[in-house]
Amino acid sequence: MTENPTGPRHATTPLARAKALPPWSLIAAGALAGGLLGGAYGLLQPPAYTATSYVVAVPNEKSDPTSALGFAQAYGRVATQLAVLGDAQVWAGVPVSTLQENVRTATSPDAPMVAVTATSSRADLAADMANAVARALTRHASDAEQSTHVELQQFARATEPTEPSSASPTVTGLVGASAGGLLGGLMLLVRPRRAADGRGRPAVPGPAPAADVHGQL
Repeated sequence: MTENPTGPRHATTPLARAKALPPWSLIAAGALAGGLLGGAYGLLQPPAYTATSYVVAVPNEKSDPTSALGFAQAYGRVATQLAVLGDAQVWAGVPVSTLQENVRTATSPDAPMVAVTATSSRADLAADMANAVARALTRHASDAEQSTHVELQQFARATEPTEPSSASPTVTGLVGASAGGLLGGLMLLVRPRRAADGRGRPAVPGPAPAADVHGQL
């Protein structure tokens, strides 16, 4: 004789199984997924190389160092304008749009120097673009020297970088793992709490069946 169980059967759903996992599993899963995605991004993303060329503003006998410092600041802003990049594209061998997207300049408040930095997926092209923009900038400054009394001179040419400046797959993987672990921790904080009986059901008993009520009367 086969006995049928009288207790209710509870179907185990994927959501119920997920709720039964230990709390730290969300953080571990998020860190693992983030690390894998970050590492894959670092492997698939092409490397980027950065090269920097420096020019210095030199005052002539009719000017002074203060004026040279001010003109260096001005030339730092002019270096990425179309008038300069239009000449630089001839020596760099790339369109003006490429120079506009990948060339940046920086100046110092203490020294009359302009740093021209170029970034490219090719190390030789990064150096060529930085040197081309620096060369075009010095030519434009030379044309205006009669009125500015300041000359731009090449201080240091950009050299071909030997290592990429972009993050390695190890670094991107660690960043992804950190972000994934943080996201998993946030999900752990906002997920619904389990009931006191541990099965996701309210601890308050439900209404009695109608047959039991009539029996009690």
